[in-house]
Amino acid sequence: MIEPKLILITLLVKLGVAAAVSSALARSRVFKRLLFTEHRSLAEMLGLLAFICIPLTLGVWVRVVVPNFFAADISFETTIILGVLLGPLPAVAGGALLSVPAILHHEYFALPFNLAVAMISGFFGTFVEPEEVWSFSPFVDLSIYRWIRRNLRKPRFDRQILLLVLIVSMEIIRDWLAQMYPHRLFALTTSLWPVRLAVWTCAAVVVGIPLKIWNAARIEQKLKEQERLLLEARLDALQRQINPHFLFNTLNSIASLVRFRPEQARELIVKLANILRALLKEHDSYVALSSELAFTDDYLSIEVVRFGAEKLKVVKEIDPATLEMQVPSMLLQPLVENSIKHGLEPRISGGVITLRSRLEGAKLIIEVEDDGVGIAPGRTQSTGVLRQGTGIGMRNVRERLEVLFGEAARFDVSSRPGRGTKVTMVMPVPVQDPSDTPFAERSITRS
Repeated sequence: MIEPKLILITLLVKLGVAAAVSSALARSRVFKRLLFTEHRSLAEMLGLLAFICIPLTLGVWVRVVVPNFFAADISFETTIILGVLLGPLPAVAGGALLSVPAILHHEYFALPFNLAVAMISGFFGTFVEPEEVWSFSPFVDLSIYRWIRRNLRKPRFDRQILLLVLIVSMEIIRDWLAQMYPHRLFALTTSLWPVRLAVWTCAAVVVGIPLKIWNAARIEQKLKEQERLLLEARLDALQRQINPHFLFNTLNSIASLVRFRPEQARELIVKLANILRALLKEHDSYVALSSELAFTDDYLSIEVVRFGAEKLKVVKEIDPATLEMQVPSMLLQPLVENSIKHGLEPRISGGVITLRSRLEGAKLIIEVEDDGVGIAPGRTQSTGVLRQGTGIGMRNVRERLEVLFGEAARFDVSSRPGRGTKVTMVMPVPVQDPSDTPFAERSITRS
């Protein structure tokens, strides 16, 4: 028998050990990935078992070699957690590993008892919904109180209460076996019933603490995933929004040529077909700047036919080092369209559109400038609000940059009435392949 005072101190320390170990594991990205993966390979399952069982097996070893230090051994509760989360077979493997130090200390019943606990808890976890396991609470008193209140109104079966009863029952059996076969199975045994009740209840609390901590990490991960999916959905909606806008404007350009210049209208239709063929392909959120420039060239070829080569000129000042940089798709065409429609078209003599790109340290800077009529006095704002009449195209570009980069997005519009307008965008230089690290996670330095 163990002194009641030492048992109560041990129970308090056990709660701290369970919280400390589970919190430390919850900080590991690898552990969370392995734990929250629905379908694990054998290697992933072994890795997850190693994460959980190795430190807690050391805890059992500490208990058998350090006199009166029993709190480090939470192998019984860990075996239950493995069973309800991972199933019978992984729990059997984990329970066997956790029993090794005890067997070496001549506690020969540790292995069969852990295997039995693993099978019972594993089959329980197999036949209940995962959410019922994750929502198991370490606050045993509140769980019982809520269960009683619910059953007073409408009696029903509660699997969480069943798990609580199961844990307490197995702890009672362990207590009984430890008293029947001293030094063959470890348990905190005492003759005082209040202390024994505390021991039985503590087992359920120790099981509930890791489940509670890991469930909080699981919910946080789900929220991040939902946020990522919402961003992707918004980007997809913005991307789909720009295509019909571009199509309608191009069809209007063709309509203006059909009656008086049918040959040019036919040429524009062929070029439009090429552009639509490109638009109908599956696109990523990011493309190389060279691809974006090629797409913009197709659009400009249509506008040159409509305006005439003498009225619309295009100048490119592109740093070759930027051509393979990843940029948001459909980034330049709406800006070029805006320059033509609102800058050069109102000007009788036409004008020049200049496309620039350059690197400044860790920043990729892209500019679209025209020498058109500019923005009327009083329309330019420091917040980057675009010119009156810009419409969906320019607003779409700005919103996509805001979605991708948040408050760090840089999108500046500067204009001089009668002299032209320049749009400047600043983006981070990708440090690796964009499929590995999303642009939204990289920082932008404001110039």
